[in-house]
Amino acid sequence: MLLIPSGVKAVFFDAVGTLLFPEPSAPVVYAEAARRYGFHLSANDVRKRFIAAYQREETADVAAQWVTSEARERDRWRIIVADTLAGVTDPEACYLHLFNHFAKPSAWRVNSDAAEVLAVLQSRGFILGMGSNYDARLWPLLNTFLELAPLRDRVVISATAGVRKPGRGFFHAVLSAAGCEPGEVLFVGDDLNNDYDGATAAGMHAVLLDPHAKYSDIPHRITRLADLIG
Repeated sequence: MLLIPSGVKAVFFDAVGTLLFPEPSAPVVYAEAARRYGFHLSANDVRKRFIAAYQREETADVAAQWVTSEARERDRWRIIVADTLAGVTDPEACYLHLFNHFAKPSAWRVNSDAAEVLAVLQSRGFILGMGSNYDARLWPLLNTFLELAPLRDRVVISATAGVRKPGRGFFHAVLSAAGCEPGEVLFVGDDLNNDYDGATAAGMHAVLLDPHAKYSDIPHRITRLADLIG
């Protein structure tokens, strides 16, 4: 059982991969989109291509010191889709199809532990919020899924904040939203670099959601969200 550190007043959560998951998975959706536009790839091939394309854009973000915006996020995903699905008959239409797909609540499911965890933390008096590397498409999801209602008043989205995780400016925006000092905030996320290391570097407490036990060397980790409340 992992207890929230003494002195923590606020708990912020990552979105995709922590509270929200594409359903069907992104590789399946991308493969279906490719077929729609005349190119056949297996979901496994899509996954490999996607990872490579995503990592190239992560490298570009590092070079830009993690600066972002709504326009940058659209361009970012346009490049990722074009690289992942190189071979489709109409790259722009394919990109728009996918971009719009992931704006729909029907494309997502909520972590099955989320409702209980957020309710318990709220009952214990914690300030709750969300911090996500995403764009304005996150709002329809937050406004649809009632489980996430406790987070809506304190949401930090990279495209609005102007900087992506793990940039320190992103976590400064989290602190501002929380109204707390760094040592009073716990950040929970599934990405070692963006969530755990980024929050820790900003002076916050951090917990890594590690459902497949990939990071046994990380001291503060949980395998499911419910572990946060014991």
